[in-house]
Amino acid sequence: MADHPPYPVGLRLTGRRTVVLGGGQVAQRRLPALLAAGADVVLVSPSATASVQAMADRGELRWERRRYAPGDLTGAWYALIATSDADANAAASAEGEHARVWCVRADDAEAATAWTPASGRSAGVTVAVLTSGLAGRDPRHTAAVRDAVLEGLRDGTLVAPRHRDRAPGVALVGGGPGDPDLITVRGRRLLAEADVVIADRLGPRDLLDELPPHVEVVDAAKIPYGRAMAQEAINAALIEHARAGRAVVRLKGGDPFVFGRGMEEAQALAAAGIPCTVVPGISSSISVPGAAGIPVTHRGVAHEFTVVSGHVAPDDARSLVDWEALAALRGTLVVLMGVDKIDRIAAALVAHGRAATTPVAVVQEGTTPGQRRVDATLATVAEAVRAQDVRPPAVIVVGAVVDVAAEADTVGTGPVADPAADGGAGGAGR
Repeated sequence: MADHPPYPVGLRLTGRRTVVLGGGQVAQRRLPALLAAGADVVLVSPSATASVQAMADRGELRWERRRYAPGDLTGAWYALIATSDADANAAASAEGEHARVWCVRADDAEAATAWTPASGRSAGVTVAVLTSGLAGRDPRHTAAVRDAVLEGLRDGTLVAPRHRDRAPGVALVGGGPGDPDLITVRGRRLLAEADVVIADRLGPRDLLDELPPHVEVVDAAKIPYGRAMAQEAINAALIEHARAGRAVVRLKGGDPFVFGRGMEEAQALAAAGIPCTVVPGISSSISVPGAAGIPVTHRGVAHEFTVVSGHVAPDDARSLVDWEALAALRGTLVVLMGVDKIDRIAAALVAHGRAATTPVAVVQEGTTPGQRRVDATLATVAEAVRAQDVRPPAVIVVGAVVDVAAEADTVGTGPVADPAADGGAGGAGR
């Protein structure tokens, strides 16, 4: 057979008979994509991996527990031949050739009538990479090319401009705890596609430096309506830019719905008839303690954790937090936005029965280069915060898990180092 390049084409398999011969690792890798394409999958194999069996148990495919038999490809549109029996593979391939069924051979690409490209999806686009011919066929290379393209699309370094008009809308993007690498893949991609970014002070602001010059960046902390009207002004800016047909990203620290007023903005957009997409972010309530080596739960120590806002002090009539109930809990307490009220928070917990010797850790600017951790107890934390000049943003962790972290000398206590900085071995054991 002449070494001609394959002709790339997309198969529409929805509701169409697709036969998979063999239930091993190849089938395990390929079946999810076939099922996602809506294929009517028939698996023929005397055995299967646990994952493949689970797909059959859930009714996602039909499993005939036997070896291949002539006629199995009758009526099929596509076949994946991946048994450990070379003779059966050859016979099935011959049947497919006779019946004009496109067949992929896991054991012999040259004998196949179809190849499976190295493929992946990002932003609604499928990226598929095929080698140009058998002579240069290198599956690892095609997979590497695919991964490079997908990574570029996902992190925004490879941007394909859209040529169709976009419907107006806003993406509420959780930027994570501060390290720009901890934003979600989807959040980073939407940032790369944005026309306008309305950013919080606590969002991963380093990402703004990567935006193209034409992107308008609005600092939400400086909208000139006064502090009491700030949220109303943010809502108005989101609606104004979206109605102008721009792609708008509201970049927030942590997660939009964890003390981020994201729902208020979503409600305002809904009332204005503006479509809204919520992109969850990594909440600082879990990630910042983790970056400082503190697990919010730990077997035998804490089986629960509670996250509260310390924005309003316990002795303030406006407080909605039941500090007496919190003091009675045995698990971990995580307090956000409470560093400037830590003296009153600690006093309230002790007054309601929490032991004054309870360990406390305060982590300032978690996951960023400025991260630092101050350890104390409920009795001493207020003085420690003053003496160490701890400032917001900071996350307060109260509970025995703080001492658990102190026993783990190998746990990192800051942003993960770049492995390239020490020849690629850095952090390999983490």
